Amino acid sequence: MRLLAVRHMWGVDEEWASFLPRAKADGYAAIEINILELSPARRQELTTRLTDLGLGLVAQIFTNGFIPGGDVATHVESFRHQCDLAIAMRPRLINCHSGRDAFTHDEAFDFFRRVSDHERALPVPVAHELHRGRIFHAPWTTTPILAAFPTLNVTADFSHWVNVCERLIDDQLPAIRLVAEHCLHIHARVGHAQGPQVNDPRAPEWATELAAHERWWDLCWAAQERRGLSESTLTPEFGPPTYQPTAPYSRRPLADLAQICDWMTHRQVERFTRR
Repeated sequence: MRLLAVRHMWGVDEEWASFLPRAKADGYAAIEINILELSPARRQELTTRLTDLGLGLVAQIFTNGFIPGGDVATHVESFRHQCDLAIAMRPRLINCHSGRDAFTHDEAFDFFRRVSDHERALPVPVAHELHRGRIFHAPWTTTPILAAFPTLNVTADFSHWVNVCERLIDDQLPAIRLVAEHCLHIHARVGHAQGPQVNDPRAPEWATELAAHERWWDLCWAAQERRGLSESTLTPEFGPPTYQPTAPYSRRPLADLAQICDWMTHRQVERFTRR
C-alpha cells in the first residue's frame, strides 16, 4: 500500500498558477479543496490545471452548506447535488461533512440509508468525515451507524472527537478500531481537549497529543492494508486563523501554517515508510 500526500487549499491565498506546481514538486499527489466556494468557471479552471499537472483532487462537500441546519430531506438533496458538482471535476475521492449533530437516531439512520443508495451509483467513493456539528461528531453517534452500514467510508479526523470528548480518546478504542475498518482518508490534524487544533504540533508540550493521534492513524493504516487497499490518502488539515490559534490583539498566527502542514506531511510519510 502506498501513502499519497494531499495538500489542502484551506488558508492558501497564493495563485493556483504558482502554488499547484510547487505542491507537486514538494511531493503532494493531490489537493483537497472546498468546491462550494468556487464558481463554475473556477471549478473548470481548477480541473484543467490539475489535469495538466497530473495532480489528483479530493473534493470537499458540505450537506446543506457550512451551517448545518435543515431536515433530512434537505441534507440528502444537498448531498446529491454537490456530488454531481464534484463528479464533474473528476476527483479521486469526495470528502463529505454529513448531516447534523442534532439529528435524532432515526433521522441519522434515514440520512445514511438514502445517501448510501446514491453513493453506489457514483464513479468515485465518498468518505463521510468525523466532524463537529455533523452526524459523526462523536464516537457514540458514529459506531451504531458504521455497524449498520458496512459499506460506508469514513474520513478519520480524530481531532474533532478529542475536542468533543474533552480528552484523548484511547478509552474509545473500540470506536476507533471500527472507524479504522471504514477509513478511506485521514485528516492528519492534532487536536486537544479544549480545541480541534494545537497551536504547533512540533512543540514539545503537545508530544502526548501527537503520539496519541499517530497511534490512531496507525490503526487506520493497518486496517486499510488488511482490506487490500493499494493506496491511502492523508491530508495535514491544519486550518488558518481563526481556526488556527492567534496572539491577542494582533491576531497573528502562533506558527507558520504552511510549515506545519509540510512538517506533518513529511513526518507521516516517513513513519508510514518505516513501519
